[in-house]
Amino acid sequence: MAIKKYKPTTPGRRGMTVTDYSGLTKKAPERSLLEPMKKAAGRNNTGRITVRHHGGGNRTKYRVIDFKRSKFDVAATVKAIEYDPNRSAHIALLEYEDGTKSYILAPEGLKVGHKIMAGPNADIKPGNALPFANIPVGTIVHNIELYPGKGGQLVRSAGNQAQLMAKENGYALVRLPSGEMRNIPLNCIATIGQVGNLDHENVNLGKAGRKRHMGWRPAVRGSVMNPCDHPHGGGEGKSPVGRPGPVTPWGKPAMGYKTRKHKKSSDKFIVKRANG
Repeated sequence: MAIKKYKPTTPGRRGMTVTDYSGLTKKAPERSLLEPMKKAAGRNNTGRITVRHHGGGNRTKYRVIDFKRSKFDVAATVKAIEYDPNRSAHIALLEYEDGTKSYILAPEGLKVGHKIMAGPNADIKPGNALPFANIPVGTIVHNIELYPGKGGQLVRSAGNQAQLMAKENGYALVRLPSGEMRNIPLNCIATIGQVGNLDHENVNLGKAGRKRHMGWRPAVRGSVMNPCDHPHGGGEGKSPVGRPGPVTPWGKPAMGYKTRKHKKSSDKFIVKRANG
């Protein structure tokens, strides 16, 4: 899909761009696949803010996405390509031969009327889901399972893709979008193709209000706070950080600080790290 620009009729419109939604074929979502979404505004069960800068935003309903693709060897027809307010990718409405409907992430090139299928016997074409054991080496995939039957957890946002690099010793070696090389069991399922809505990364929000509509609240710089509120605060006029590097309000390094556990059980599956 292309990027749509507007004439600068207002300051907010100047430079603002939006995704051209002309490729979407259905406005109203499938009611049987909707669930209510309750907002927490970044607060935990005791009401304390645990994630800052969350709150407000447009009311949305959750579209139930089939990440598992467990309906094997049953053909489905793509009935519509729809917008999903809860993710950057677009979604596709499927209707199976037995009449059931479901949503999946819409890969690049999937059109209304296409037939897709999940299972070991499916063809290698966008939208079909197969175990890694049945996918040829070099294929572009997305919506990758880490544990058989759990459903896709990796490579789900707009424009993302992973590549199957090799198969050996019961594992598939996959190159993820970050550059990380990771072993994944051959009986895990992945969907063929690249996630659609490639132009999402090129959208310029243009004004603060659009961020508020997404549920993001303002972030205040630590340098304009008082010393009691932030390690960067205080000083006469504009003051430097006064430390080797910037830190969070709680004194932890804010840039490049690794938070992954040193002895995580899944470390043995990582062949090459993204930064390595």
